[in-house]
Amino acid sequence: MRDERIEKLSKNLLNYSVSLQKGEHILIEILGEDAIPLGKELIKQAENIGAYPHFNIINYEILKELLMNASEEQIKMYAKHDTQRMKDMDAYIGIRASSNTAELNGVPAEKMDLYNKYYTTQVHFEERVKHTKWCILRYPNNSMAQMSNMNTEDFEDFYFRVCTLDYEKMSKEMDKLVNLMNNTKNVHIVGPNTDLKFSIEGIPTEKYMGTFNIPDGEVATAPVRNSVNGYITYNTETRYNGILFNNIRFEFKDGKIVNAISNKTEELNMILDTDEGARYIGEFALGLNPYIEKPIGDTLFDEKIKGSFHFTPGDSLEESDNGNRSAIHWDIVNIQTPEYGGGEIYFDDVLVRKDGRFVLKEVEGLNPENLV
Repeated sequence: MRDERIEKLSKNLLNYSVSLQKGEHILIEILGEDAIPLGKELIKQAENIGAYPHFNIINYEILKELLMNASEEQIKMYAKHDTQRMKDMDAYIGIRASSNTAELNGVPAEKMDLYNKYYTTQVHFEERVKHTKWCILRYPNNSMAQMSNMNTEDFEDFYFRVCTLDYEKMSKEMDKLVNLMNNTKNVHIVGPNTDLKFSIEGIPTEKYMGTFNIPDGEVATAPVRNSVNGYITYNTETRYNGILFNNIRFEFKDGKIVNAISNKTEELNMILDTDEGARYIGEFALGLNPYIEKPIGDTLFDEKIKGSFHFTPGDSLEESDNGNRSAIHWDIVNIQTPEYGGGEIYFDDVLVRKDGRFVLKEVEGLNPENLV
């Protein structure tokens, strides 16, 4: 059964997500070793298409050892060679499959900053995101199952149900929300310890329906950079640079995060001080995946939770660019379903979503029962 599901997922990834064509080169990158079965199937299916697969495996224990004492020059050289390889690719599939999601804990913050600035930004944000057809996903290993408080078999069932959703059906329903947001000037979000106002006027809205991330299901734009005012208290945990954060609260004035607290306030502010853009918001998105109902501590899943939104410090997306630039892009999620305290979202003073459900007739089709 599992082999059949892996085969189906592989075909979806290659034929739908990255639309791989005969003669194209694709890099299949595995972070951790647990996803080797999926990697093998992807190589097999890519060859059946007539494409040329390449692979890379990154071991987080070795990466940590490298970063502990790495110099700026060393990280730049590491990035230089991986950037050149990425330039040679037409497509990219990245599979996160670490057996320990906290493996990079203990790497000095200044080393992670160098890595994010000179490696991640150059190889991924500048080259891979802008110049390849790409898709990123996780793999259902024991670590993810444990993080989700599920046994491995149940988590696998959940994973494959979420990741093989009919994204084409979802995409058609998303068009109505995209049109609505493209014609919206001002957004107002209220909820427990949250009251935010900002403008999205003139910033394009995009839909994400399985062509960049698996799982997927979000409609995203960005606030006008200097327009955000108010405060937000996020009600999910989030991990950045291997550090687990919760109870994050941001206060904004004219777009900038002027006060930030959490369970690890010092570490939080160090991240926000990475560069000027890190204290401004680069993305505002609504989560729509009907099968994802609660956080599991993994951003690729959590940012798609039905009835959620994420409000992202850092670099803006190319598709909905508000001009903010940063070495970080941190999707932090707030859930507005009744179980998490509820909340309301208004577009130009009209109530669009209440307690995680769309109440505006034009977009009621995006409620979970219509997408399964």
